Amino acid sequence: MQRRPFLIAAAAMPVAQLAHAHHGWSSFDQDRPVYLEGTARKVKWQNPHAELELEIASGLKLPADLASRAVPAQSAPVDGKALLAKAVLPKRADKTWEIELAPLTRMQAWNVPEIQPGTAVALLGFTFKEEKGAPILRVEYLWLSGKSYGLRSSPA
Repeated sequence: MQRRPFLIAAAAMPVAQLAHAHHGWSSFDQDRPVYLEGTARKVKWQNPHAELELEIASGLKLPADLASRAVPAQSAPVDGKALLAKAVLPKRADKTWEIELAPLTRMQAWNVPEIQPGTAVALLGFTFKEEKGAPILRVEYLWLSGKSYGLRSSPA
């Protein structure tokens, strides 16, 4: 009888670790879109979502054209134009950020090419509330090779 609670706890541990490692949108401040650009250093093109380590460009500034950039029509429910208009730079001075992209099925549906180390990218997304914790950005929009991708939506 004593083995049953141990076995149940042991079986639940991997699930608990996965749940802790993967966080939902509620952890992120969706009222404060943050703009980043830089160079991909390490890339994990895998599920549950693609990730990369971004080395921030020196002298990071909000692009003058950011608010007028085209966003995919499929992102209309997210109100992309309002997000672009509210974009800010991060308050923190970290030179390296962990970037969370979309699941691979969505990246493939958008025809996002696999990002390679050394690739220049620009991103708009959300950090943890009050920028507490690790420097992580969950991406809403990705600009890559002159194209705009809305990563929370799927193409039509």
